[in-house]
Amino acid sequence: MAAQHPDPAHRAAAAPTAVLHTQVIIVGAGPVGLLLAAELCLRGVRVSVVEQRHRPTKESRASTLHARTMEILDSRGLLTDLAGPPHEARGHFGGIPLDLTLPGPHPGQWKVPQTKTESVLEEWALSLGADIRCGHRLQLLDLTQDGEAVEAEAVGRDGRPVRLRARYLVACDGQDSTVRRLTAADFPGQDATRELLRADVDGITIADRRFQRLPGGLAIAARRPDGVTRVMVHEFGTPARPRTGPPQFEEMAAAWHRVTGEDISAGKPLWVNHFDDANRQLTHYRHGRVLYAGDAAHRQMPIGGQALNLGLQDAFNLGWKLAAVVAGHAPAHLLDTYHDERHAVGSAVLANIRAQAALLLGSRDVEPLRAVLAELIDHEPVRTRLAGMISGLDIRYDTCGPGHHLVGRRLPHARLRVGGSTCTTAELLRCPGGLLLGLDGRVPAVAERWSDRVELVAARPETGGELDGVAAVAVRPDGYVIWAAGAGTDPAAAKTLPAVLEHWFGTPR
Repeated sequence: MAAQHPDPAHRAAAAPTAVLHTQVIIVGAGPVGLLLAAELCLRGVRVSVVEQRHRPTKESRASTLHARTMEILDSRGLLTDLAGPPHEARGHFGGIPLDLTLPGPHPGQWKVPQTKTESVLEEWALSLGADIRCGHRLQLLDLTQDGEAVEAEAVGRDGRPVRLRARYLVACDGQDSTVRRLTAADFPGQDATRELLRADVDGITIADRRFQRLPGGLAIAARRPDGVTRVMVHEFGTPARPRTGPPQFEEMAAAWHRVTGEDISAGKPLWVNHFDDANRQLTHYRHGRVLYAGDAAHRQMPIGGQALNLGLQDAFNLGWKLAAVVAGHAPAHLLDTYHDERHAVGSAVLANIRAQAALLLGSRDVEPLRAVLAELIDHEPVRTRLAGMISGLDIRYDTCGPGHHLVGRRLPHARLRVGGSTCTTAELLRCPGGLLLGLDGRVPAVAERWSDRVELVAARPETGGELDGVAAVAVRPDGYVIWAAGAGTDPAAAKTLPAVLEHWFGTPR
């Protein structure tokens, strides 16, 4: 968010500052902020979202949703709103083709313009009661917190200041985060050395190019169903330029011509921007009552759509935890598990993006390495490992503890018989709380004390799969298993269940 420098004399003459009291302030109404707002409102938290834009963006930036993100949207019943997006099994690793198919209901990758993702999430958040205030910018040097609340000042559409006071504030305001600057948060990493120019261009007819490495650089072109072509180009050996705004289309067209020999200068640019290979991550995702998610917490090259998916999964991890703390069901240190879990995941993603950037934007010197990797990807263990890394399906949270092999991993997709009907595990996860799933037709009685926060469901698997031989599982609201017991007598596992439920869901009623 751009900073404002209000004139003191003007402020003295202005009307008294309005004060907005809420429970959580979210800065930024992109996909990450909107998903987080909806997750909080779903659990009864009062949320105000402040956004500097006056209206939703028409720029379709990220357009790829991976398997784990699709599972998240499925667990909230939002997939029908995406209207059956195109699906591709093939993705890439550093521009080398990679089959992303893994077991699950949404294998591969799904092409959804960011404008559509934002629209769906905004409509959902508003329907749940989120207060979204566009045209508001945070004041520079004006964010404070104490033992009870955090306060920030924003400038509204009418130019008047609005004082925001809440229990917590979450920064979802992107890679140039104002909140991050206000808190002077430590943001170590690597500066940009290379960049890609990209544009959505109407009125041109060129062949599609999928990560085509030519003698002078990298060229990518993909024509959309509406006739608009997205083009991206990088000239080998060209360093990233310091920029204060997007590049001009003339610069983009000239670079494209030098690399490909094609003239696109007569086209109509609908959107032009650039992205670079800067790679940074906050040391801590939590600063007292201020938390960070998405690009405000980590900056990376958006290779293969991983940046958007990483941010959405940050929000999904944080939402239920922050709601539990605000409601008084859980102590504030539950929020530390957000940092512990998502910082580790973010670090791993940033590492694979650095490797991909080297493969994608490196000069001809990286060709031998690309050839070796292309050969290795044909081996199933290598393909599976890379596909799990990119799709988010390989995540295991060590904070969930040791024990059964399912603990720390997402609840496997399965079709279950519940009473006289059938449903999927994704449908069961649509409840706002946790889930205790008895897979032998019974639910451990000890869990009754948490029934105000945990849905108790007795079921039986309809078909075989990863839940074979499992008698019961306890699942967090974000879909990750925190406890599991094998079939038959398992007294040791049963004894640990109350402690696990209290750890994640607080003291029972």
